[in-house]
Amino acid sequence: MTCITDSSSQHHVVGQTNATGHPLEGPPGTFGALWAAAARDHATGTFLVFKDEDGTITRWTYAEFDTVVSRTVTALRRRGVVSGDGIHLCLRNSPAFVALWLAAARIGAWIVPADPSASGRDLDQQIGRTSPRLGFHSSARRTAYLEGAAGHGLTVVELTETARDVVDPAIGLVADETLTTALPTPGPGDRLAVMFTSGTTSQPKGVVLTQANYFRVATTMAAAADLRAGDRWLVTLPLFHGNAQYYCFAAAIAVGAGVGLTASFSASGWVGDAITLGATHASLFAAPMRMILARTPADQQPARLRHVWFAQSLGAEHHADFARLAGCLPRQLYGMTETVPVVSYDRSTPPVSDLIGTPVDGRVARLVSPGTLHPVAPGETGMIAVAGTRGDTVFQEYLDDPATTERTFRTDENGTVWMLTGDLAVETSGGWRFVGRADDVIKVAGENVSLTEVEATVAQAPGVLEAAVLARPDEIRDHVPVAYVVPRDPLHPPRPADLADWATRNLSKAARPHEWTVIAELPRTSVGKIRRFKLADTEGAVIR
Repeated sequence: MTCITDSSSQHHVVGQTNATGHPLEGPPGTFGALWAAAARDHATGTFLVFKDEDGTITRWTYAEFDTVVSRTVTALRRRGVVSGDGIHLCLRNSPAFVALWLAAARIGAWIVPADPSASGRDLDQQIGRTSPRLGFHSSARRTAYLEGAAGHGLTVVELTETARDVVDPAIGLVADETLTTALPTPGPGDRLAVMFTSGTTSQPKGVVLTQANYFRVATTMAAAADLRAGDRWLVTLPLFHGNAQYYCFAAAIAVGAGVGLTASFSASGWVGDAITLGATHASLFAAPMRMILARTPADQQPARLRHVWFAQSLGAEHHADFARLAGCLPRQLYGMTETVPVVSYDRSTPPVSDLIGTPVDGRVARLVSPGTLHPVAPGETGMIAVAGTRGDTVFQEYLDDPATTERTFRTDENGTVWMLTGDLAVETSGGWRFVGRADDVIKVAGENVSLTEVEATVAQAPGVLEAAVLARPDEIRDHVPVAYVVPRDPLHPPRPADLADWATRNLSKAARPHEWTVIAELPRTSVGKIRRFKLADTEGAVIR
């Protein structure tokens, strides 16, 4: 079975009037108005199905959750939150996170989603940079959060991260009544979030996002995923990250679809969660997909998903294996926090493992020579550049970082604003193929080698669960790849000779790792991205 888009299907995007037919064109709307229209037009439709850590499942219709949002607005106003204020969220996946996000959209406030596993030092820096009026944390993370909030004069509210938060006014998230006084109407250009990047290779940057940004990603991604009212996303990745907010929740709201939300990610239970929560759609990164493949019980009944997005490189074998678990072949997309809606996705029938496809309808994007806006020839590697309007079809700016913002945006001779992504791709006959970050492509004896592509291949080696590949300086070859691998069976790791033989058969000479380090696990962010800068400090047994 493959995920085939039905181009004849009709999408009713609530609150949208756009004669062009492309969600990225026409005047922008606000995310707050999009939610209001969804709550009105799909009042009896299922919005949220939440599975707590203890397995308890709670459901809300659009109308029921809109009441939760209204009572959250009342509680926020009573605590002094007004239009333009920031709200810091250090919460795992929970109804409270969703309620606070939507309440902020309604009143013109903005959220700062934080990794719930962040240290007190990281939280201190984040709170200091954003100066929110109010902060929310869980009882489980009390010590770290209070450490980070100390000295900032921040009012904090402790939550349970269970369904109780949106039911019991005594907890402090929702009020016992709904505010009846009129609220100011947010505009498309008003700030709705500051999203901090994962910091896998550098310090996190604060990406400033507007109401219009969320409106655009909602309508664009609903159309790209062929989403309809009655469909349901499975969200297991953290809500503080753009993937869950952008591609799943926002897209669902655009058409009145639902979301099945789990409190946390379980690789062994992912397929079961998809079945239990009635999911039709899902969105993942390659790393969690490999964990799901490795840990799903052999007797697990496959899910019956209609559509799966994935990002980052996945080998052909893993692509096919995941399709057997999910019920459809995953379809690769390319986007980043800053692009907001994705730039491109694979439209092949059936989907393939190694293409990020062609630009989304209404997107203008090209591959350019790094540091310029000059297009490269087909077959040549170029940097992905995206044309757009800041604060509308691409992000607004980096928080308190005008220098990085200026380097990211370029204006051509026609006045078109281009965002330089820092990611490389190459045009093939079937569409673009992702190569990696600009600093992930190295020269080995004069030959270009994509560490991202080597990594995806090495992850399929016998006995390997997952892998990371870095560059090491070499006096003769300039650089050479080195691999860090996690064994499927820690008691019986792959032998050096076997890895070398396998690399000889499956990788070009320049791409073969010159050193293999076996480690217990890769240092990752909460959404599974590898923290490459921490690998040098990772202890393990070196096998050559």
